[in-house]
Amino acid sequence: MQKNENRGTPSADPGFKLPGEEAGQPESLTKTPPPGDAANAQIEVQPVAGAPVTDTSTRDLAIGAAVFLVLLVVYFFARNAYVHHLVVRRVAPSSACSAGWLMFVGLGFLSAAAVLAIINASKFLTFAVTAPLVAVGLIALVAAVFVGRR
Repeated sequence: MQKNENRGTPSADPGFKLPGEEAGQPESLTKTPPPGDAANAQIEVQPVAGAPVTDTSTRDLAIGAAVFLVLLVVYFFARNAYVHHLVVRRVAPSSACSAGWLMFVGLGFLSAAAVLAIINASKFLTFAVTAPLVAVGLIALVAAVFVGRR
């Protein structure tokens, strides 16, 4: 307990009271909320049929988007190197450029499928999401090989 320095006697009074407070306890400790209080009511959430078990947080989506953008930058430089390699091999520059862009698109779609599967496999690793991404990616890579042959 604190001593009141002016009088030398112990004091239980903290020196500050809110209106409506009792002498010893603050108002929040003396009152109990009514049982029907909407602010303290418990809410039970039941999963929707067919919904994924886990939800994807915005932090996971942001990290996935950053990884995907870094991969696209890397693929852009790989595209330039592939186009240069094809031009050195005496492929027409227009064909080499087309093959480079097809390779970029193919790698981009495959990495999009991989990043989505890593972010939340239960939500994004489904046939409806993954199959089109992988199919377009593989078709673009095969086309890049055939366009870059001369």
